[in-house]
Amino acid sequence: MHYDNPWRPLYEREAVIGWFAIAAAAWLTAPLWALNSMAFYWLGALALGMGLRWLPALVRGIDRRERLSGRPLIFIDPEVFARTHPHDAGQVWLGWGFEWQAQHAQTALDLLRTDLARFAPRDPARLGATWIHGLGADDQEITVPMAHLQGHLLVVGTTGCGKTRLFDLLVTQAVLRGEAVVIIDPKGDQGLRQSAQRACALSGAPQRFLAFHPAFPDASVRIDPLRSFTRGTELASRVAALVPSETGNDPFKAFGQMALTHVVQGLLEIGERPTLVTLRRYLEGGAEPLFERVVTGYMDRVRPRWIEHAEGSLSRARDATARVRALLRFYREHVQPSHPSTAIEGLAGLIEHESAHFGKMIASLMPVLVMLTSASLEELLSPREQVDDTRPIVSLHDALRRQRVLYIGLDSLSDPIVGSAIGSLLLADLAAVAGAIYNNEPDPAPANVFVDEAAEVVADPMIQVLNKGRGAGLRMTVATQTFADFAARMGSEDKARQVLGNVNNVIAMRVLDAETQQYLSEGLPQVRLRTIMETHGATTTSTAPLLYTGNAGQRLMEEEAPLFPAALLAELPNFEYLARVSGGRVIKGRLPFLGQPHLPALHPPQGTGGTP
Repeated sequence: MHYDNPWRPLYEREAVIGWFAIAAAAWLTAPLWALNSMAFYWLGALALGMGLRWLPALVRGIDRRERLSGRPLIFIDPEVFARTHPHDAGQVWLGWGFEWQAQHAQTALDLLRTDLARFAPRDPARLGATWIHGLGADDQEITVPMAHLQGHLLVVGTTGCGKTRLFDLLVTQAVLRGEAVVIIDPKGDQGLRQSAQRACALSGAPQRFLAFHPAFPDASVRIDPLRSFTRGTELASRVAALVPSETGNDPFKAFGQMALTHVVQGLLEIGERPTLVTLRRYLEGGAEPLFERVVTGYMDRVRPRWIEHAEGSLSRARDATARVRALLRFYREHVQPSHPSTAIEGLAGLIEHESAHFGKMIASLMPVLVMLTSASLEELLSPREQVDDTRPIVSLHDALRRQRVLYIGLDSLSDPIVGSAIGSLLLADLAAVAGAIYNNEPDPAPANVFVDEAAEVVADPMIQVLNKGRGAGLRMTVATQTFADFAARMGSEDKARQVLGNVNNVIAMRVLDAETQQYLSEGLPQVRLRTIMETHGATTTSTAPLLYTGNAGQRLMEEEAPLFPAALLAELPNFEYLARVSGGRVIKGRLPFLGQPHLPALHPPQGTGGTP
C-alpha cells in the first residue's frame, strides 16, 4: 500500500541544486585538469540528467504549495457575461472549480496534521481558509445539466458568504434563457432586485421585469394571493394557515377556517372572486349582506317568483337584520326542502351564531386579516380595476405563462410578521398554480422560483411545491443559513427534514452551525484515508537494569471518513462553495462577482470565460 505525504520537506530541491552544481562544476573546470576533459563532460552530462530527473517533482511540490494562497475574486462585467457565456446549451454555469475526490480529502488530512501555518498562513484581508480550494490542481469551468436542477437546489450559508451573489448568477442565466423567474426575497435586497432588472435589460426585454414591495407601494405591482385555486376550501385553508397555533388541533383556528369557508362559498355562489378585503368585511362586519345577496340570487334561479310569496313578511321587516331573518325563514320553509344549498346554510350558521361568542372564536383570525388589508396593503394584495390606478395587476399564473421576471420583496426586516404572512400566501398560491399546470399542461414551459432566507416563509405549501413542482416545470432554489431555521419555523424537525428530503442538489457555502455542518458532511460519500501511526517502546528488567531494549516503528493504516470534513465548511472563504449535485458529483467551486469592481481586479478572458 503506497503512501507519500505531499507536505514532506522538498528533498528534491537539494537534489536538483546538488546535481546542477556538479554539472556546472564539471563543465567549467574540465579544461583546468591535466586529465582527459571528456570524462568531466560526461560527468556533467550525467549530473544534468539526474537534476532534470528530479526537477518535475520539485516543480510540482512548489506549485502545490503556491496554490495554497488561494485565488483572487473575479469580477465579470454583466454585458461580457451575457455575450460570452452560452445560456441555451442545457447547462448552468457555476464558476470555476474541480471535482472533490478522495485524493483531495487525503491531501487535506495530511496538511491538517502538519504545520498548517507554515504552508498556508492566514490572510487577514480574507475570510476563511484559502488553501482549501488550492488543493485542486485543475481549476476548470463548472457546469451542471439543467435537467439535474429539476430536482431543486438548496443553498446553505451564513450571512455575508455570497448566497445573494450566487442567486445573482443563477437568476441572470435563467432570465437570459428566456424562462419565467419568480424571486421571493424576505429581506428585500436591492442588489438582487437590480440584478434581475439588469438581466432583463441584457436579454433585450426590459418590460419582462415586475417588482412587488410593500415598502414602495407607488412603484409596486399589485398581486392577489388568492387568485389561483381549484376549490374554495383551498382559500380558507390558505388564510387559516397563517393563524399562529401551538398545537395542530386548535379549536379557534378550526372555527376560523370554517367561517372562512362559508364566506368563500357564499362569494363563489354569487360569482364574486374572494379577496382578503372581502373576507375581512364579512367576518368583521357580519355576513348578513352577503347572505342576502346569496339567498336572493339562489331563489331567483330555483324559484323565480318567490318574491310574490315573501313580499308580505319582507315588508314587515323594520331593518336589515329583520329582513335577513325573514329571508332565512322563507328559505327554510319553502325552498330548502326541495332545493337545499350548502352555501346558504353555512352562512345561516354564521349569522345565527351569538355575536359575542363568534367574535371570541375568530379573535385569532382577525389580526391576520387586518394586517394584510391595512393601509397600502389593501390595494396591493386585494387589487381592483380602477381608472385612476395604473399600477399593473399580476398573478403568479400569468407571470409564469408569459415568462415574466417577478421580484417579490417582503420587507421582513421592517415587519417580519406581515412579510412572513405575505410570503406564505404567495407560496400557497404558487402551489395551486403548479397543480393547475400539472393537471392541464402536458408539456409545461420551465420556470424558476428563487426563495432567499426561505426559513422566513417555509410552510406546507412550499413542501408541496418541492414535492410536486417538477411535474409542472418548476425549478426551485431555496436558501437558508442553518437547517435549524427550518425546524424552528415548522415547529418540528420531521417537517424540516421534509424540506431537505425533497431537494436533490445542495450548495454549501460557509456554514458555522455545527449541526448543519454534520448533516451536510454525512450526506457525502465515505472514503478510506491513510494515516501513519508511529510506535516507540523501551523495556528493562528489575534484575538486570542494564539490559535495555528499545524499538521504533511506523504502521500505515486506513480509516473511514467523510469525503469532506465537516469542520472545513466553517472555513470556506466568501464566494466559495462545496456542491453535491444529482448524479453523485461533489464539486469544490468558486463564484465570480457579476458587476464592476470597486478596486482593480482581474477579469477572465473575453470570448471563452475560461479559468483566470
